[in-house]
Amino acid sequence: VQLVESGGGLVQSGGSLRLSCVVFGNIFDINSMDWYRQIPGKEREFVAQIGRGGITNYADSVKDRFTISRDYAKNTAYLEMNSLKAEDTAVYYCHAKVAAGTIENPQNTVDEWGQGTLVTVSS
Repeated sequence: VQLVESGGGLVQSGGSLRLSCVVFGNIFDINSMDWYRQIPGKEREFVAQIGRGGITNYADSVKDRFTISRDYAKNTAYLEMNSLKAEDTAVYYCHAKVAAGTIENPQNTVDEWGQGTLVTVSS
């Protein structure tokens, strides 16, 4: 199983970006999918989560500016980021709770992380 993020880049303050995270591999089930971010020298922090039923949860710092969504058929999660601020600059990581395998042989659910995509917001 592999998570691949894309969509990061350089944007001016007030601008928008859309991140994507695709889960590849022999997937039996994907539970929740989340986005985290990390600034060099600081701990990774939670940004947003979307559960199996589409229930979402956001960090206070991004509420009303960021929107997480999910395409279940494509095993993909998105993070739409609007009204970006300089303090949103970070490496954004996708996280998912994934069970590999098949209906006949499902594996345990484990935490999987992507490699990260850099978002830079210039002031």
